[in-house]
Parts: sequence; structure tokens; C-alpha cells
Amino acid sequence: MFKGFRDFILRGNIVDLAVAVVIGTAFTALVSQFTESFITPLIAVVTGGGEAGGQFTVNGQAFTYGAFGGAIVTFVIIAAVVYFAVVVPMNKIMARFEKPAVEELAEPTEAELLVEIRDLLRAQQRG
Repeated sequence: MFKGFRDFILRGNIVDLAVAVVIGTAFTALVSQFTESFITPLIAVVTGGGEAGGQFTVNGQAFTYGAFGGAIVTFVIIAAVVYFAVVVPMNKIMARFEKPAVEELAEPTEAELLVEIRDLLRAQQRG
């Protein structure tokens, strides 16, 4: 009963869901603030600074590529943390519970079969 429960919990679906909910909600706020406070202003400074840094205007429409760059940085940071803090350790745990592969027995060659038959015939003649 407990083995079945353990297999269910370690199957990956529950763990993936927990990772998505907990890490996604808690860590996103932190990384979003980091991006808003540091990355977006850095992009604005590199691309001209001031209010117009990180954006350009065409026919009165503002395209904020600085905000998009910040969102990309946020995504990469969150993905890296989830991978290294959750996925890698979970894969190691799952590898411990995997059953070792049973080595397949090699089929005897024709020569080995002939030697075995010869030995059996000799044993019958003696006995």
C-alpha cells in the first residue's frame, strides 16, 4: 500500500504540479522586482537613458523593448532556479528508486551449442 503511494508521489506529476505552483508564485515576485529594479533601468541606460530608453515610438505608438528584455531575463532566471534547485535533485532521487536493468542473457552461439551436445553425448557413452 505504501509502495503504491510512494510510486504515485514520485511519479513526477505531483512533483511537477507542486513545483509549478509553489516556485512559480513565490519566486516570480522576487525575480520580477529584481528585473524591474535593476535590469529594465540598465537596458534603458544602455539604449539612451531617460524616459525614452528601452523604447521607441512609431506613429505615436510606444514599443517597450526594454520591458520585453526584462521579461526575458525574468523567465531565464526563474527557469534556471527551478531546473537547478528542483529538477536536478528530483532526477537524482528518481534514479535511486529505479530498478536496475536486468541484463539479458546472451544466446549461445552455434559453436557453444555443438560443444555442449558433444559433452552430453560423451557423458552418456561413459555412463
